[in-house]
Amino acid sequence: MSGLVHLPVVASDPAIDDLIAANAPLSFSSSGGKDSDAAALATSAYLDQKGHRGTRLVIHADLGAVEWATSLAQTQRLADHLGLELLVVRRAAGGLLERWQARWDSSVARYQQLRTVTLIMPWSAPNLRFCSSELKAGPISAALARRFPGQTIMSVVGLRRAESAARARIPIWQPDPRLTRVRAGTRGVSWYPIADWTTREVFDYHAALRFPMHEAYGRGASRVSCVCCILSSQADLRVAVGDPRNHPLYRELVALECQSGFAFQAQHWLGDLAPQLLDANARERLAQAQHIAQVRAKIEIRIPKHLKYTLGWPQVMPTVSEAELLAEVRQGVANVHGFPIEYATRDAILARYAELMQERPARAGGRE
Repeated sequence: MSGLVHLPVVASDPAIDDLIAANAPLSFSSSGGKDSDAAALATSAYLDQKGHRGTRLVIHADLGAVEWATSLAQTQRLADHLGLELLVVRRAAGGLLERWQARWDSSVARYQQLRTVTLIMPWSAPNLRFCSSELKAGPISAALARRFPGQTIMSVVGLRRAESAARARIPIWQPDPRLTRVRAGTRGVSWYPIADWTTREVFDYHAALRFPMHEAYGRGASRVSCVCCILSSQADLRVAVGDPRNHPLYRELVALECQSGFAFQAQHWLGDLAPQLLDANARERLAQAQHIAQVRAKIEIRIPKHLKYTLGWPQVMPTVSEAELLAEVRQGVANVHGFPIEYATRDAILARYAELMQERPARAGGRE
């Protein structure tokens, strides 16, 4: 086994070292995964070397039913190992499963009321990470601002540049606007102390410290986040679904695929991953949902690009012929999904667009 002397070092910066010297309060964000554990363990040792005497704590955003059964226990193990408080935060309106379900209900309502021209999927996506912003970053930053009013807060996050192309350019630290709260008088920074570590180095660090990793790694998972994450590989999803404790969640997620007609991942239906876990009715509903998705795609592809949803939509009034087309599209989508809609004729659509165009300055605060 490699000795600690050969393992990677914590990345810091004079600005971070100044905050350490000032004994600024610090939180270790922990999902229970290997990277957040390694970041907390290595950074804690670095802080000790620097003589940091400020408050430290471990903070975990509980995502509800989508969490691995032992993720909370893993974060508690980390906090106990470091001798720190574990602060658990949750989204007041419910976990991620509830957020996805509510998003689908909202999508249908918006479509019925012609507040969008296409149905919106319930799921998060790589370019739409509201799961992280609303259920992790938001509750965490709010809790830290309440805990440390009037102070500059350091938030340690275990992101690594080797994880993805999007993360390849992350700095060692950056100001965190979510921790800037006027009422609380707080400011804050996000610090990525293991930004340059490789995956192998993370595993080696755990081994060298003999700190147990989340059980999912022992089952073959390459990463730990949600049980079924929109960023998971098919191999990781199979590991997750292979755990009987995750079967109820799997069936709920497949039920939402069936209800919405949207695959959990762009090209992959969760229902196809383990159909043996579904009863005959669920398998039949899945086949119907996949058919609906194909039909809907063929219908919605007819919508001209300039009429599709963008920020500040609607930007233009449709022509008479475009309104006729939208009427056909809307009725086709409503029929295949089996729900009623308002504004289903050419004239109703033109009148509705006129209303929406008048609403635009009010929605923008009159700044158009």
